[in-house]
Amino acid sequence: MSAPHLRVYRVLDVDELACLVWADGKAVSVRFSATFPSPRVERVAPGHLVAVAAGRNTPVVVVWRWYDAVVLGSTDDGAVRLWEPAHGEVVARARSTYVTQEPGSRAFASAGLPGAAWWVTGICGQQPSAASVDLEELVAFYNDNDLWATAFDLPSSGECR
Repeated sequence: MSAPHLRVYRVLDVDELACLVWADGKAVSVRFSATFPSPRVERVAPGHLVAVAAGRNTPVVVVWRWYDAVVLGSTDDGAVRLWEPAHGEVVARARSTYVTQEPGSRAFASAGLPGAAWWVTGICGQQPSAASVDLEELVAFYNDNDLWATAFDLPSSGECR
């Protein structure tokens, strides 16, 4: 299978099977991929960003999300302390695209990508298409773990490039 096209959208509403996102000037419902952990209504909330994947002749599915977190400050080793409603206080490693922010501002955070328990990336409040989030790392994670076929409910066909 060829590499899926990934787009980033802002979440408006969530249920267990799909989420409502703001896409191209309208609200659109997109179902979660089989790789997205459940319970989803506890993991995704309005204001989060989601990565939506679309491959050739495949359904459009949500494959990842970034939390909207409050910046609490920095640590001595350059990490960022964040507060996220579902997880409380976490310490996140900063992506190269992260711009240092004052405490009380908001940034997008994610958990599950290799290299750190938590990552902090782009500034909240930007248009989703302009958000500095981990799309290349996300594609690499899906490739390295052969997850694309599962995400699209297809027979495994190897790496997606």
